[in-house]
This record gives sequence, structure tokens and C-alpha cells, in this order.
Amino acid sequence: MGATTPDSPKTGGLLRQPLSVWATAFAAVVAFMGIGLVDPILPAIAKGLDATPSQVSLLFTSYFLITAVAMLVTGFVSSRIGGKKTLLIGLTLVVVFAALSGTSGSVGELVGFRAGWGLGNAMFVATALAVIVGAASGGAESAIILYEAALGLGISTGPLLGAVLGGWHWRYPFFGTAALMAIGFVLIATLLRQTAGPVKKTRLSDPIRALGHGGLSTTAFTALFYNYAFFTILAFTPFILHMDAHGIGLVFFAWGVLLALCSVFVAPALQRRMGSVRVLHLALTVLLVLQVAIALSGHTGIIVFVILTGVPIGINNTVFTEAAMEVSDAPRPVASAGYNFVRWLGGAVAPYIASKLGEGVDPSLPYYAGALCCLIGMAVLYTRRRHLRSLERVDIDHTFQDAPTLARH
Repeated sequence: MGATTPDSPKTGGLLRQPLSVWATAFAAVVAFMGIGLVDPILPAIAKGLDATPSQVSLLFTSYFLITAVAMLVTGFVSSRIGGKKTLLIGLTLVVVFAALSGTSGSVGELVGFRAGWGLGNAMFVATALAVIVGAASGGAESAIILYEAALGLGISTGPLLGAVLGGWHWRYPFFGTAALMAIGFVLIATLLRQTAGPVKKTRLSDPIRALGHGGLSTTAFTALFYNYAFFTILAFTPFILHMDAHGIGLVFFAWGVLLALCSVFVAPALQRRMGSVRVLHLALTVLLVLQVAIALSGHTGIIVFVILTGVPIGINNTVFTEAAMEVSDAPRPVASAGYNFVRWLGGAVAPYIASKLGEGVDPSLPYYAGALCCLIGMAVLYTRRRHLRSLERVDIDHTFQDAPTLARH
């Protein structure tokens, strides 16, 4: 083993991480804020820019569509210029396009600026996971849990920030995000050492080739249907809550807190008891039931059941990410790029389709469609279960990871 440095502690643990990991995690929190940031202000944006819900939903569609496609080139770029430079380029793009979003004079401009924001976010998010896994102490599992904790914290605080700043004007959350990302840029520029490039440079075709592995493609396409259900809740629900920015922000803050807690604490515990595939079936079933409950409920029920969806979404986020990292023999950055390319497509199409269904047919229909996607996801998991047998090894590692510590007591 190599010698330790002040930036690489001898003992592992979720909270005992190098400063570079915390700097990257902070920037990841802010990056994930961008997902839920616009939630509380969607009705205000629609009113301010004289747009329909389906037009405003394109803020999510352009963001995630560009994010998905850009995932295919992030590995190509980072393997040539290094992880640190890739992170900084991604952060720069987010700062610029988040600030420009706040200056938009039409919904078309805002959709376009969100696309640029999505490009920067893709470069940052895909590389951040690889950097955290490479630099974190305590192994890949601790790193992934830390990454999912950043995701949960970002998604939960994003709506709160959007509500606080959006209460003054819908433009202010965009400027606030740009300022926070600028802080993240400074932290990473000063605290993260230049990462060593991989021995083998990633080709543009590598993420697509990686999806030829049965386990990774099964995980990715199941996650695509799951993400459709996920982003139906995130993007369409603000329009049926009939609340101001503060009310919507509080609902999704409570939702995000449950998501974060279940990502960090509940998901690993369930994996040790049940195994990854069973946990995914369980969480998708719970999400299916809650979507139907939202569709059948009145105002109070919608609030309660939307908040409760944070539980299965938090569990799914962690288990899906870890499964994608471990199920194949592809390098983690390559596996992450292929997996994220497929799953973010679900996040791209869901907001627009859900809004169209809600506007043109019935507000409950988007949630029935989300429930159907959960059912399809479970069907994919079941029919292709033989491709996921390698995850049993990961679950065994979870079960016995603390055995050396227990043996010493």
C-alpha cells in the first residue's frame, strides 16, 4: 500500500474523508440543487413568461436530454485532460448558464440556457462520482453512499433555496445557484489535486459498448423507467399542488429529506438483509403504490403521498447507482457514462409527456403512467434476472464488510 498523506487518512469511514472529497461533494450538492431548484418556481415562471405547464416542463427536458447525450463524451474528455480539469470546465458552464437563465426574456431562451446548464452538469456529475470513488477512504461503497448523500441533500435543499429566493422573484434562484457553483469552483480548484489520467484513454464508443453487458443494460433500462416515474413527481406535481413557491418548496424539502435519509441509511441496511435485486423490486412496488395513491387523492393526500415517495426514490437512487458501478467489468467511469446516458433519457421525456397528459386529458393520468413505468421496470428486472447474478457478490460484501471490526471486539 502507498504511503499516506495529509489528504489521505489511514483509516476509512464515511465521514473521515480527505478535504478534496468534501470539496467535490459540496459542489455535487450544489449541482444536484439544480434539479429541484426550479420546482417551487415552475408556476411563477409559467406566469412570468406567459407559458403553459408543458412549455415550462421543457426546462427539465432540455436539461436532462443534453445531460444524457453529454454523458457519452465525458469519459472521452476526462481521460484526456484529467478529472480536475473536467470538473472545472463543467462548473464553469453551470455558472455561466445558470446566470444566463436568470436573464431570460422568454421560455425559449430559458429552455436553451438550461440545455447549456445540462452540458456543464453532465461533465461535472459523471466525473465527480469517479473522482469521489477514487479519492474517498473506506472503499467504493462509502464513496457511493457519500455521492448519494450529496444527491439527496442537493435535491432536498434545491426546492428550499428555490422557494426562499423565488419568493422575491423567479429569477433569483438561478443567480443564487451560479454564486454557489462559483464557490464550488474555487474549492475544487484549490483543494483537489490534479487527478492522474487512466492508463487507457476512453473512446467515444466505450459507454455504448459497455451497455452490451447484460447486467449493465438491465440496470440502465430498468432505471430509465424508474426515472420516468421519479421525474413525473418532480416536474408535474408543482402544477397540481396549487400552492405558492414557499408551500411547494416545503413539500419538496420534506420529500428530499426522506430521500437523503433513505439513500444513506435505509438502502444499505436493506441490501444487507435482502440483496440488491429484491430491494429494487420492493422500492419500485412502493413507488408504484404511492403514484396510484397520488392519482386517487385530494389535495392533502397528494401532499402526504408525494412526500412519502422520497422513501422509495432514495432507496432506488443508491441501489441503482451501486448496481451500475459493480454489475459489469467495465471501468467505473465508462459504466457510469453508459448507465447515466440511458437513465437520464427517462428524466428527459417524463416532464413533457406528464404535462401534456395532465393538460390534455386528466391531472391524475401522469401518475398512472408513472405507476405503469414502475411495473415495466420490475418486469425488466425479473425477465433479465440472470444477468444480475454478479450483484450477489456485492451483497455478500455488504453483509460481511464489518466482520474484521467485529472480530477485534
